Amino acid sequence: MSPTKTIIVSVTAAIIFVLVQGQGPIEPNCLGCICEASTQCNVSVGCHTPYAGAYFCGPFLISWAYWADAGKPVIQNDDPNRQGAFENCVNDLYCAAETVRQYMAKFASNGDCNEDGTVDCADFAQMHRLGGYGCRDASLRTSDYYKKFETCWKVVQAAMDHSLTNNNNQS
Repeated sequence: MSPTKTIIVSVTAAIIFVLVQGQGPIEPNCLGCICEASTQCNVSVGCHTPYAGAYFCGPFLISWAYWADAGKPVIQNDDPNRQGAFENCVNDLYCAAETVRQYMAKFASNGDCNEDGTVDCADFAQMHRLGGYGCRDASLRTSDYYKKFETCWKVVQAAMDHSLTNNNNQS
């Protein structure tokens, strides 16, 4: 990965960390990589209909059903039943990250998507793309989305390992 991409991934993860620090089963760095894999965390992506019946919005490409499953979080003082509340939330980085966090909290107990015996960020990446009810489709792992996620997660893990090594050397 180029130094520029490494910096972008690190900044994305840092932004997500600040937004949802310490909340729920999903680590902020994991949220950052899911956002990066979804749209390169593009907060101006808006909403689009990639195929009939589909409608995805925001930097995490969240559908209305996903948002509803997450409990319909909204921007402060908004009404979840107001037309446009979904779009306002999922196009806002903080509210979108909160939507993903709440979605993962709801489905984490279902969630060993890759059936490796642990529920971790790789499972959350699959759950984000395939849904909490059916995240075990291994073919996702060959998709562009998942390849981008894996690249980001490897950078994050390497940075965390490097940080731990430096901290241990200073002790």
